[in-house]
Amino acid sequence: MKSSLYLGIEFGSTRIKSVLIDGENLQPLAVGGHNWENRLENGVWTYHLSDIWDGMQASYADLKKQYGKPITQLNGIGVSAMMHGYVPVDASGSLLTEFRTWRNTNTGQAAGVLRALFGHNIPLRWSIAHLYQAILNKEAHTNNIDFITTLAGYVHFKLSGEKVLGVGDASGVFPIDYENRSYNAKMMEDFDKLVENKSWNLADILPEILYAGENAGTLTEEGARLLDPSGELRPGTMLCPPEGDAETGMAATNSVAPLTGNVSAGTSIFAMVVLEKSLSKVYPELDIVSTPDGKPVAMVHCNNGTSDLDGWVKMFCEIVSVHTGQQTSPKDLYEKLYRAALEGEADGGGLMACNYLSGEHNTGFKEGRPLFLRMPDSSFTMANFMRTMLLSMMGSLKMGMDTLAEEGVKLSQLLGHGGFFKTPHVGQKLMAGTLNVPVTVMENAGEGGAWGIALLAAYTAYKDESFDVFLNERVFKDLASSSVKPDLKDVEGFERFMERYKAGLLVERVAVDNLN
Repeated sequence: MKSSLYLGIEFGSTRIKSVLIDGENLQPLAVGGHNWENRLENGVWTYHLSDIWDGMQASYADLKKQYGKPITQLNGIGVSAMMHGYVPVDASGSLLTEFRTWRNTNTGQAAGVLRALFGHNIPLRWSIAHLYQAILNKEAHTNNIDFITTLAGYVHFKLSGEKVLGVGDASGVFPIDYENRSYNAKMMEDFDKLVENKSWNLADILPEILYAGENAGTLTEEGARLLDPSGELRPGTMLCPPEGDAETGMAATNSVAPLTGNVSAGTSIFAMVVLEKSLSKVYPELDIVSTPDGKPVAMVHCNNGTSDLDGWVKMFCEIVSVHTGQQTSPKDLYEKLYRAALEGEADGGGLMACNYLSGEHNTGFKEGRPLFLRMPDSSFTMANFMRTMLLSMMGSLKMGMDTLAEEGVKLSQLLGHGGFFKTPHVGQKLMAGTLNVPVTVMENAGEGGAWGIALLAAYTAYKDESFDVFLNERVFKDLASSSVKPDLKDVEGFERFMERYKAGLLVERVAVDNLN
């Protein structure tokens, strides 16, 4: 295949990343990025539209700078973003409300009704839960919806004019009928009966489902200027189906075949396991979503990952700056602090933390109050503190993964990616001990989903072969990786930590109920 360029853009929770790859070797040529943060406004976690477009342009401009050559034409573009949430759009293409992110947990009433109606788990962050909650709340905008989508779907729409989603992201909008490659018709009918007297039917406002390798439209003149205001990039580039960050994480870790799995650890933390067969019943802590090529996946998703730790590290930087008189950035401290965690006691020395900056559906919390607790005789050292903070990130994940184990799902390894794994060996070792399974990290794990969606863009040129063959034979065949097996001391230490963690959730409940 002749040399060609493919662009992947991913809107992560704290960073918008752009990755440019060559269509032949499929490895990153240049990486650009832009930091951003969600906002809690009027009780809703959101990002402003200006954050989205300014951030995308800044990330792409940084990529062009790193690449060092003009980019006038691309062979393919892919857009990915944090999964699900709620983006209702009117007939003019404008948002009807603020973008409501995955972090919002105010949809419990709607999710409970829909779970009972469908006999299917409907997590709080799914788009259909947000839509029905808005209807229950009698929000006027629900009468003016032209279509609903996710953040990835909305950015894709603005670049191409197409109202589509990749099957993976679509599976978090509304349940999928995998056999018929469509949304579940019976459930759509049931929903329409539930909300009768609306000016629309659900089928009319859901985005079209596309699969990996399919054509999802082309870059318009308006889309090209939105992405690259310099005018250098020409329109006409084909786009692949937009996907969620969980699906691009599966692509970036070669975890799309049955009984393969990956764990993504960053602002949120989640594990994805491709199923061999259906689960025996509905579990509120397990989502059933999809690989980019349409295989069912069990997902354990936790809202809270590194955000609480990020706050502590920022404060530590201030302390160091006061002490030394010189400015210190979090980046300078992270690796040293992560490595210090390996010097801590296996169970964190009797310390306990709850990292709930927002609500956590897996454990039944609509809101969060980050906590750090210790007993009078706890070993309060920096190493134990850091180990405890990292272990607390994995508490809710462990509870969901235990449910999968009870279903008889057995994994030989998990592939790790995301910021938690950037410091070599540390995140791997702790995750392996937490889940009692070997954890493998690819040499470019830090590129994550932006590289994954770039691969999905490139796959459009290879779609005559299956997606798993494409990944196995063309992408990962010679890619270096490292694996860490569980250490018995880590496994036993985490079990002791989990006893404190579960007991500490009672304290978290009191904090949520009484601190406002």
